[in-house]
Amino acid sequence: MIKLFKYLKPHKRFAVFTLFLAAITNVMTLGFPLMMSMLINNGITKGDIDYISSIGIVMIILCTIAMFVSIANSYCSSKVSALFSGDLRRMVFSKIQTFSQEDIDEIGIPSLITRTTNDIRQIQELLIMLLRSIISVPIMLVGGTVMAVIMAPKLSLALVVICPVIGIIALVLAKTVIPYFKKIQKGVDGLNLVVREKLNGIRVIRAFNRTQYEDERFKKANDDLTGLNLKVSRIFAALIPVATLLVFLIIAVLIFAGYVQINSLTDPTEIANTIGDLQAFIIYLVFIIAALASVAAMFVMIPRGKISANRINEVLDHDLKMVVREKTTESTNDGTIEFRNVSFDYVDEDGNKKRALDNVRFTVKRGETTAIIGSTGSGKSTVLNLIPRFYDVTEGAIIIEGEDVREMDFASIYEKLGYIPQQAFLFSGTVADNLRYGNEDASEADLWEALEIAQSRDFVEKLPDKLNSMVSQNGTNLSGGQRQRLCIARAIVKKAKFYMFDDSFSALDFITDAKLRGKLKDVLSDSAIIIVAQRVGTIIDADNIIVLENGVVVGQGKHDFLLQNCEIYREMAESQLEKTGVDE
Repeated sequence: MIKLFKYLKPHKRFAVFTLFLAAITNVMTLGFPLMMSMLINNGITKGDIDYISSIGIVMIILCTIAMFVSIANSYCSSKVSALFSGDLRRMVFSKIQTFSQEDIDEIGIPSLITRTTNDIRQIQELLIMLLRSIISVPIMLVGGTVMAVIMAPKLSLALVVICPVIGIIALVLAKTVIPYFKKIQKGVDGLNLVVREKLNGIRVIRAFNRTQYEDERFKKANDDLTGLNLKVSRIFAALIPVATLLVFLIIAVLIFAGYVQINSLTDPTEIANTIGDLQAFIIYLVFIIAALASVAAMFVMIPRGKISANRINEVLDHDLKMVVREKTTESTNDGTIEFRNVSFDYVDEDGNKKRALDNVRFTVKRGETTAIIGSTGSGKSTVLNLIPRFYDVTEGAIIIEGEDVREMDFASIYEKLGYIPQQAFLFSGTVADNLRYGNEDASEADLWEALEIAQSRDFVEKLPDKLNSMVSQNGTNLSGGQRQRLCIARAIVKKAKFYMFDDSFSALDFITDAKLRGKLKDVLSDSAIIIVAQRVGTIIDADNIIVLENGVVVGQGKHDFLLQNCEIYREMAESQLEKTGVDE
């Protein structure tokens, strides 16, 4: 946790000023009981109105100053903690942006969300408490103890009993509740997972009439988390009345002891002085108990914050699975991507490896269309995921324009690629905002040209505000085909060297599919195009078709060649082309 607080350095001066304000507030607070004792001893007992007035005015002025300093301390501590947590969220988010898909899979998306929100909030609350207590507690404990001994030396012996009792209560409390905190954080992860799946899969859930089942899943995760929080809350709820009862019992006992002491005196002046000192002693005792209560709270908050800090440090200190190796090759700028004996293994949650690709070899060339086809689970999308280094190859190498992708920084890789994912994803904003996502400087003419190529111009022109029409989150106000075509247009606006279409034509009808591919071939003649498809009709005109089966290349060549030499491709072509009526 101390390691995490090194990120507080930009706000160090502000934090020190906050501690300074806390010190002033508490030193002034320690002076009030002493002044009250003086007021009783030297003013009220002697009937000295002038003395009472002067001390009273001083106390009012000091109270006013202490109030404003306390308000400033609260404001500053809140601001420092808010700025610190903001910086922490920014760093965690930036770190996550550098994660590969493998890194994200290792920690989990729900857990990353929890760490970015709930865990950082715990650190923020802990920092507020520390800024308000780390100076206050020592001042109140030491100053209150010294002043209590000065005011009533005999009664101060009670502190020898009070301090250990409160310390034991704090240790028992911490030992009881701390184990629950880690479970609570994991429970939040689990709840986020269920909610995220429920929202993302709402259509599937309704289509299969599984709403009740998903409600039960949510109820279980929610009840588990609620139960953990209730256990902790009940412990604290029981502690507050017990602690309050203990404090007032101690005060009652001390008042009785003071009464016995006063009752044994005969001198009126001595009796008055003793009353004033007893009054001050009780207030100092309350200060000491309050400081000890803050220590007890820290016994609970610090371990809880430590759990959250460790979870955040796991993200910030995470060793990336993918790093840029020392460069050993030079760029050729020849517009090619070469797969050299590429193999890839997926690793499941139990650490078991499953081979997804085995010894894949082919070359993508500028001005040509390379298609990848195969049955479901054959490894088509995995091939595309390896090019932008969403994952790293297990064996072999992927060479982009003469450079091994493992020797290229991610920005250099992505600059060359125009990627259209299998699931069309649009951001909330205008149509123009989405199209300019890969090229902020694109003109309006560029946008309309990309829409024309992607067969999207007609429906965008019919939108109320055309390019300035709003797209809802994930494009839910558009049809599947419209989202698909806008994603294709977005990639075209980027003007990349390599375009990767991951089954991006599946939501299009055959006529739109054919028109779009014809436009792509004419306009992107200087680029290399890679198409992953399920439909033979989509890739029938490709310059090179790669047939995958269980991660192995079982055929490679043009359509006519594969019909003659690849049985798997021939079976796919015959079954599909007969149904669609496409002429071979």
